[in-house]
Amino acid sequence: MTLKVYNTLSRKKEEFVPIEPGKVKMYVCGPTVYNYIHIGNGRPVIFFDVVRRYLASQGYEVTYITNFTDVDDKMIRKAEEMAVTVPELAETFIAAFLEDIKTMGVHDATLNPRVTDNIQEIVDFIAALVEKGFAYEAGGDVYYRTTKFADYGKLSHQNLEELQYGIRIEVDDRKENPQDFVLWKAAKPGEIYWDSPWGQGRPGWHIECSAMVRKYLGETIDIHGGGQDLTFPHHECEIAQTEAVTGHPMANYWLHNAFLNIDNEKMSKSLGNGILIRDLLKQMKPQVFRFFMLAAHYRNPLNFSDESLKQAANSLERIQNAYDNLKHRLNTASATGEVDSAITARIQEINAQFVDKMNDDFNTPDAITAVFELVSEANHYLQQERVHSEAVQQFMAQLERFDAVLGLLSQAADELLDAEIEQLIVERTEARKSKNWARADEIRDLLTEKGIFLEDTPQGIRWRRK
Repeated sequence: MTLKVYNTLSRKKEEFVPIEPGKVKMYVCGPTVYNYIHIGNGRPVIFFDVVRRYLASQGYEVTYITNFTDVDDKMIRKAEEMAVTVPELAETFIAAFLEDIKTMGVHDATLNPRVTDNIQEIVDFIAALVEKGFAYEAGGDVYYRTTKFADYGKLSHQNLEELQYGIRIEVDDRKENPQDFVLWKAAKPGEIYWDSPWGQGRPGWHIECSAMVRKYLGETIDIHGGGQDLTFPHHECEIAQTEAVTGHPMANYWLHNAFLNIDNEKMSKSLGNGILIRDLLKQMKPQVFRFFMLAAHYRNPLNFSDESLKQAANSLERIQNAYDNLKHRLNTASATGEVDSAITARIQEINAQFVDKMNDDFNTPDAITAVFELVSEANHYLQQERVHSEAVQQFMAQLERFDAVLGLLSQAADELLDAEIEQLIVERTEARKSKNWARADEIRDLLTEKGIFLEDTPQGIRWRRK
C-alpha cells in the first residue's frame, strides 16, 4: 500500500506524491515563545515528529522546518510583566521549548527559523502584496485585501461572508472589509520595532510563516502541518498571502491534528485546566506521554485523564519489558543450528502490517497494535528453554525499527547504563556469596531507586526497568 494522507484542503485521503522523488519538504508551525508549552502543544510536536520519522524510515530525505514566533502582542505584554526585553523573553522560552521537546524524544528540526531573523524577507513579501494590489496601507498598518483573493476560505471550507473572526483578526474601522487581516503593525510608543516602507513596526502573525516557508523551502512545499486551531485563520491567511505572490499552491498536503481535552473538557485559560509539559514529565516518563498521544489517531479528539495515562504506562511497560527480556536472553542464547524460518516470516509479516497501518494516514494506534503482536510473539518465543541468538536479534532489531518511528523505548539520560547494571548485579552476587548482606542490600536498594527490579529465572538473575 502506498502512503495516503488526509488532506484538509480536499477533505479526503490522497496518495502522497512528493514534488521531488525521494525528498519531502515539510513545514510545521511552531510556538509563540512567551511561556512554557502545555500538553495541548505537545500533540502536534509529537505527531509531526512521528510523521517526519516515518517518512525518513521509508527512505525519504526530509527537510523539516518549524519556526519560532519571537515577537508579537503577547510577547510584548509578557516582557513588560517580567520587566525584560522581548528578545530576552524569547531566548528564555526558546531554550525551555527545546529542552522540553528533547525530553519527549522529539528529534531536532532541520532548522528553527525565527521571525526576528527574517524581517527583511517579511517586508519584501508585504511589499510584493501591496504592489500586486492584494494589500493596502492605513495609518502605518498594512492589511491584506481578502476580497481580491478569490479562493479565500478554501482551506477551512467557509464562505467569506460566513467566516468567524479568528483570534488574531481584529475589527478595525481602517479596514476596507472586516475580514481583512494585518500584515504589518505600526509600533506604539516604547514597543519593539523595525523600519519599513510604511513606518516603524513589526510583522503580523500570518505573514511570518509565508515568508519563511518561501525562503527556506520554496514556493510550493509537500506538507504543511499544525493543530486544528490553525486551519483558520492562520493557515487560511498563509495560503492567501503566498498564492497571491507566487501564483502557485503553497502546499500540496495540509495536515491538522485534533484537539486535546482534559477530563472531557476543552483546555482553556478560563477553566484553569492547562498543564505544562515540564510539570507533567516530573511525574512520569516522557515515553508514557508519547504513547498516550500516539494511542489515538491524530485526527480524533484525545482526552487526557489520570486513567488514560495509567493505561498508557501499563501498555508501554509491556513493550519495554519485552525488549529488556530479549536483551537478557541474548546473553545465554545459543548460536548453533538455524533459526526457524517461520519466525523470520512472522516478523516480516508484522512489519508489513505496521507499514500498512502507517501508510493509511499515519494510523499510529493500529501501528501500535502491530508492535504488540511482535511483543506477544517475542514473549512466546522466550518461554522456550533454548532460544537462538539470531532469532532474539531479529525480534530486537524489529522492535528497534518500530521505535525509530514511534520513539517509545526508554532512552532517559539519567538511567543507569545496561553495562553498569550488569556489573552491579555481578557485584551483588559476589557480596551474597561472601555473606556481605549489607552490601548486597545496598546494591538492591540502589537498583530499586533507579527503577531496576531483579528477578530470579531458570537462566539466572535478570533485571527490568519499571
